[in-house]
Amino acid sequence: MTPIPIWLLVYPGFLLLDATGPAQVFATANDEAADAGRPSPYQINMIAAEPGLVMSTAGVSVQAAPLPSPSALAGATLMVAGGRGVERGPDASPALDAALVDWVVQAASQLARCCSVCTGAFVLARAGLLDGRRAVTHWQDAAALQAQYPAITVQEDAIYIRDGALYTSAGIAAGIDLALALVEEDQGRAAGLAVAKRLVVFYKRPGGQRQFSTELLAQAEPQGLHGRLTAWLRPRLQQQLDVEQMAAALAVSVRTLHRHLQQEAGLSPAQLLLRLRMEAACGLLEQAGMTVKRAARQSGFGSEYNLRRAFAAQLGVAPSDYQSRFG
Repeated sequence: MTPIPIWLLVYPGFLLLDATGPAQVFATANDEAADAGRPSPYQINMIAAEPGLVMSTAGVSVQAAPLPSPSALAGATLMVAGGRGVERGPDASPALDAALVDWVVQAASQLARCCSVCTGAFVLARAGLLDGRRAVTHWQDAAALQAQYPAITVQEDAIYIRDGALYTSAGIAAGIDLALALVEEDQGRAAGLAVAKRLVVFYKRPGGQRQFSTELLAQAEPQGLHGRLTAWLRPRLQQQLDVEQMAAALAVSVRTLHRHLQQEAGLSPAQLLLRLRMEAACGLLEQAGMTVKRAARQSGFGSEYNLRRAFAAQLGVAPSDYQSRFG
């Protein structure tokens, strides 16, 4: 079979694991094929607008080839690494250079799959490729992606998302999850599982990326309604609360509370309360000697049953599983 070309796009200040994590997944797939006497399924290429040694934020440089002609990308897969400053705009990162973004636009018309890792989603977004689509980026930058590109439906808790031929993944190590999914897509579950086993990583990581953050909502503007309501709710998580009480505490109407919270955070008051309780429960379960029953009570869920339901719906894992991994 003809190897599938994998083009990994880097630039000065890229995050090392964003590029090398997926590269190792595809390289390991090649190793698995070689051990089985099969031809390599992937041809791996590191590319950059300015070829040569490209420095990552880790202080490690990779050797990159020049950008190929878009017409040479038919049937290929492009993965755009994230990097420092990409979420702050063109002046903060060479990833958003107009010429590079234009190349991505042209390349996307030829590619079989166009992917991003972490804040690489901002490059696809600036190219207009994610308009009207679902996408994800690092949880710390999800709000910025949504604010800068309102035509995108940002799903901040996903590990990776496929929407048509566009694939986006969450923060940093999630590029490995996405690459494993691509291997499965190309070669089947058994091949993807074999690669995961050799790399000693989860084949299908349980839960969303929110489970790896203890303060997802700490980004709220303190003087905004979102920040004020968050500050009011935190010490009251164990109480029975309704939206009328929340609105009264902030001296606004229920309708105003709903409207402003949706504008600022894309959440309803009930969703904000649930997230704060989830964050509290996760933090409690990470403490030594904590029981699931106590965590449920202290975070406001009341019972183990309610906590298990919330964890299953929000993270896709049981509280005890979360505790065993992060406690």
